[in-house]
Amino acid sequence: MTEKKELIKNIPFSEAITIENLVDYEEGRVVSRTLASKQNINITLFAFDKNEEISAHTSPGDAMVQILDGEALINIDGKEITASKGKVVVMPANVPHSVGAVTQFKMLLTVVKKPLTIEGL
Repeated sequence: MTEKKELIKNIPFSEAITIENLVDYEEGRVVSRTLASKQNINITLFAFDKNEEISAHTSPGDAMVQILDGEALINIDGKEITASKGKVVVMPANVPHSVGAVTQFKMLLTVVKKPLTIEGL
């Protein structure tokens, strides 16, 4: 019998859970828990302590942030957006962006990338 390869990891299967409880706040840190990491999609749960941030960078795919707790300041190519629990912000691929904690906050990040193709096939 072949082993089943899970597409989603680090989260209980076949039960209802409160997703933000899967990652805890830690003083002075950004904590992450990867739920899926595949060629075309990454899903990661984050907990930011107040005043912590992920500095400006770009992503090869569109990145959707869902705020699960607290309040974040998201900068997309110079445009500042404040988002709190229940809000969603999409950051376009290849555009500089950063995410910082106004208060402690948790977010679910989903990055969707274009599939790689081989020209001429």
